[in-house]
Order: sequence, then C-alpha cells, then structure tokens
Amino acid sequence: MDPRIREHAEVIVDHSIDLSEGDNLVIDAHPQAADLVTALHEFAADRGANPLVVQDRLGERFRRAYLRNRDEFETPSHVEALYEEMDAYIAIKGSDNVTETSDVDPETTAAYQQSQQPLLNERLSKTWCLTQYPAPANAQLAQTSTEGYENFVWDAVLKDWDAVREHQSQMVEILDPAEEVRIVSGETTDVTMSIAGNETLNDYGEKNLPGGEVFTAPVPDSVDGEVLFDKPLYHQGREVTDVFLRFEGGEVVEHSAAKNEDLLTEVLSTDDGASRLGELGIGMNRDIDQFSYNMLFDEKMGDTVHMAVGRAYDETVGEDNEQNESAVHVDMIVDMSEDSFIEVDGEVVQRDGTFVFEDGFED
Repeated sequence: MDPRIREHAEVIVDHSIDLSEGDNLVIDAHPQAADLVTALHEFAADRGANPLVVQDRLGERFRRAYLRNRDEFETPSHVEALYEEMDAYIAIKGSDNVTETSDVDPETTAAYQQSQQPLLNERLSKTWCLTQYPAPANAQLAQTSTEGYENFVWDAVLKDWDAVREHQSQMVEILDPAEEVRIVSGETTDVTMSIAGNETLNDYGEKNLPGGEVFTAPVPDSVDGEVLFDKPLYHQGREVTDVFLRFEGGEVVEHSAAKNEDLLTEVLSTDDGASRLGELGIGMNRDIDQFSYNMLFDEKMGDTVHMAVGRAYDETVGEDNEQNESAVHVDMIVDMSEDSFIEVDGEVVQRDGTFVFEDGFED
C-alpha cells in the first residue's frame, strides 16, 4: 500500500472527524477506494470505533440501474435509521466510469434527490467528511496520468491544515461582519448579494478534504446581477459549459449554457430553492493548480470564486435569517485571475486573485 494512503486515512480520522472510542462510523465508498477503506479500518480498530462500509454515495452503476427502472421514489426508512444511529460519516469519491449516470433522465434524478433530502439532512447533522481517492477514471477526467493524479490528490490532502486555517482566517475576518459582497469579472460577471447576519466558515480540511476555501450563504432574496461561470461544470456524468445566470430579487430569471443547457434547466427546476443561491465560496488553495473536473478540488483553487444554487448549509445561516432550502447544491466556478475583483462593503479586498492581506495587492 502506498504510504500516503495511510497518511490520508490518519488525517481523516484525527483531523477531519476526530474519531473516538465507541463511535459508530459509516464509510460510504466506491470499490475503487478499497485501499483507503482498509487503512481507515486499521485506524478505527486502533481508536476503538465501529466501522461499517456502504456503497451508496457514489455507487453510480447501482444507482443507474435503479433510476432507469423507476420514476417514483420515497425516503428509505432503513437507511435513515442507519444514519440516525451513526456518530460519524466518511464519503470517499472515486469512480471506474465518471459518465455512468449520463443517460439517466435529469427529471428522474431530480425526483430521486428530493426523496433523499431527509437522508442528507441527517448526514449533515452528524460529524462528516467528504474526500477523494485517486481512481484511474478520475485521473482520466482530469486529463492526467494515474500517477500524476495520485500526486495531485495527495499533495492537496496531506498539508499543514493549521497553517491553512491561519491564512484563511484573514478572509473570514473580512467577510464575517460584512453586509454586502460584489463580484466582478471582465464584462461578463457583475453580481451583488447581502451576507448580513450570516456566518463565514473557514474550510481547512475538516468536512471537505482537501479544504482551502472560505464560504458563507447569501441572503436568498438579495442576489442581483449577472454571472458567467467560465469554468466547466461536471454534473450527473455530463459537462455543462459557459453557464450564464441572471438574478433579480435573488431568483434566477434567465439562464443559458453552451453545452447541456437542458441539464442546467432541470437543476434549476428541482424545487423552489434550486433557482436561488445557497453559497458563496472563495477559493484559496493555490496548491490545487490545475482544473480537474472535480468540484471537491476545483472550488478550492486559488484565484476563483464559486457560487452554488440550491441548499444553504445550516452553519452559514444566521439565527434571524432565512435559509435557502433545496434538494440540490450545485457549485459553479468563476475565474478571478484577470480583470476581476471582489468588493466587500464598497472596498476591494481581492484584485486579479491577490488578496488585500497578500504581497502584491497594491501592485
């Protein structure tokens, strides 16, 4: 076993979920991630925890068979009972075919996601971590060799996360008390939103591994303007490119995409909350230096921002603010490396990817 796999497992167990004696642990993993699952079991044994492996989170072949033969869904009570009894949940991304669900009707997928909403709520209420195993199919999607992708994944995961937390806390201190954020990129993106009363979180490798972003929730009805997401979106086994959204009063009133626009339309039509923003995130991890068609990594890239239509995370919504509810949470990315700026309460805090607290900002 590559020694970095055990290092990866140790970071998950000790840093991300702080696994303790007696914890009931659910590991949700594709068979491609068997080595990492094995290492996690070694650490679970050492910590006195009780692991159970399921293959739901990314069992694309199983899900495809199910979704192509059924069009009405209900929340499975036995799965909900499992999640109620667990103390910690680890989801490990990895695939042997990243396009396995590409021929599933988007409307069917939306109906299925709505039925799974109580399960998502229960999982998010527990200690959890989402991470990636460097499977060959994911390497192929990233257009790199298997060895190159292994290096990419583990370079991003095996970091000094305390140092990351300290660096990113400077942006949290700017956003947390803020009222309004404006994002501008070239002539294609100019959008404003209120984040007043909402909390900005510092993602340093706990819930998502790798970490490398700060994120918050827009006030749902406050978003106005236009956004061109110039990085591709890979969703349900299909690529969606040049997503354009125009917001009025918080709601998407116009949308388009150069490729697979029908999939975008289905996402936005999932439920009432799917056409509103649930997240604003700012990527700060410059060790993620290539686009990989994997949102777990791509949204953390330095010199980017991302916005998610759909569900807002509970922890980002202030006690007196409305939370955007949805069965979906779909992130999309804007490149901020050139001819771009982030403005917070009227002051520019990032210009062409460089933050106000970094060398070179004044230049």
